[in-house]
Amino acid sequence: MKKLLYIIAALLLLLPSFSRADENSDLANTIISGKWINRSDGYVASPTFNPKVDKKEDFDSAKRYKTISFSSDYTFTMDSLKQRYSGKWTINNGKIVMDFNPKVVTHLNKNMDPNAQTNAYVTTDELLDLGKRELSLNNGKLTGDGYEYKNYSGAISGLFNFYEFSGFANATWKHILMMFIGFIFIFLAIKYDFEPLLLVPIGFGILIGNIPMFQAVDFNLKLGIYEPGSVMNILYQGVVQGWYPPLIFLGIGAMTDFSSLISNPKLMLLGAAAQIGIFLTFLGALWLGFAPPEAGAIGIIGGADGPTAIFISSKLANGVNVMANGQVVQNLIGPIAIAAYSYMALVPVIQPPVIKLLTSKKERLIRMKPPRAVSKLEKILFPIVGLILTAYIAPSALPLLGMLFFGNLLKESTVTKRLADTANFALINTITILLGITVGASTQADIFLTPSSIKIFMLGAISFVIATAGGVISAKVMNLFYKKENRINPMIGAAGVSAVPDSARVVQTMGLKEDPTNHLLMHAMAPNVSGVIGSAIGAGILLSFLM
Repeated sequence: MKKLLYIIAALLLLLPSFSRADENSDLANTIISGKWINRSDGYVASPTFNPKVDKKEDFDSAKRYKTISFSSDYTFTMDSLKQRYSGKWTINNGKIVMDFNPKVVTHLNKNMDPNAQTNAYVTTDELLDLGKRELSLNNGKLTGDGYEYKNYSGAISGLFNFYEFSGFANATWKHILMMFIGFIFIFLAIKYDFEPLLLVPIGFGILIGNIPMFQAVDFNLKLGIYEPGSVMNILYQGVVQGWYPPLIFLGIGAMTDFSSLISNPKLMLLGAAAQIGIFLTFLGALWLGFAPPEAGAIGIIGGADGPTAIFISSKLANGVNVMANGQVVQNLIGPIAIAAYSYMALVPVIQPPVIKLLTSKKERLIRMKPPRAVSKLEKILFPIVGLILTAYIAPSALPLLGMLFFGNLLKESTVTKRLADTANFALINTITILLGITVGASTQADIFLTPSSIKIFMLGAISFVIATAGGVISAKVMNLFYKKENRINPMIGAAGVSAVPDSARVVQTMGLKEDPTNHLLMHAMAPNVSGVIGSAIGAGILLSFLM
């Protein structure tokens, strides 16, 4: 009887152990079936976010999946932000204990060296040890590390992964707004013929740049224009490094006839006067709180010259240069380029009201003397002399001025027709396509839609009006010193902006409306082409002060 009592007591002591073993076995069987998934908000959607340096509120957040898979061999893997962590798991007192293996994580950091020959990420490795975590199973969900995980089959998990990489999962109202702007650009170009060679590539580039894609810390998908290694990023280096604008100027020089300017050099003053828009915009940008280099890049919008605006912003407002106070300049290349090209395309809309406001009917009817014939020698000497004079004034603009006058020499020498034709057609068309599509794609919503962009567009509109007014008023002032037969039609002063040849065409159209026999195109081309030269010189002057 005594032995029986001992046996019963021993069994009573062992029963809890058997019960716990059964519970542990049931828990183990439960967690190894399927995958445990959490989807929550608050993840930074930027590959270069550094919590030690950056503020989380300065970056857009997104919802992301975190997945844990438990195996029957007591190993587990956890996928978080496309980083995979592994380790061993055990069950202790009804809790799943996850013991992580140390893992080397490669951090992606933005290249902040303005003289670097590559824009690839600067990488640093860190040995990350997540230690141990405990999870509990409650009501079919795993909890304990601040997240709640639900169980799904492997097939459903694969669908979640597919969805996470789709545009539907990553779209925001900002992407939709930017795509709508892209549609507007394409519509204006096709329906109303507003600079179609520019607005169609830029508009389509906006669509490309705002297809939402997966972004996460230390993860480079190599698809977006701001992700080193992607095709779009490689093409975008022509903008960032300033390669495209000089090539555009080469083509402009090869297609431009400077005869009207050579025959009437005094009209160059109108092109110079219109550049007042650059310097007043510069002052306005400073007043709005932009740093001096940023303000200098924004100021070029006042010259209505897209390539020059891109060139100077790639030097001054590239998001890399560090000022004397340690502040890093903003990357304003996208907003500045879009603003410059937008207002260039809107020349037929913006300029006529300004011209009519500042001129009388009598002034708009002024007929100018026909330009004199220009000799071949003068045409050949002009790009040579022009280069020396302008480059000595503003050597910083040499990449633009050098290519402009070189292209013109190819044209006027008549012995390099093949080279001139290549620059005039194949080269400039190719660069225009690449420039337009990459500038458009640079309007990625999370980078483009900022208060700074709104200020830039506001300044751009004002500066374009000021530049137009500056040219018209200067022509009126010049007339005070001329005899009646030598007076200038003040409308051609509006062509002093650098939008070639659109501003000259606007003046021609307005002149024909006032008098169908009064052709002003050749006269307007003089300040128009001098505006190209003037905006480049203005850019060089700003660079020499602000670099």
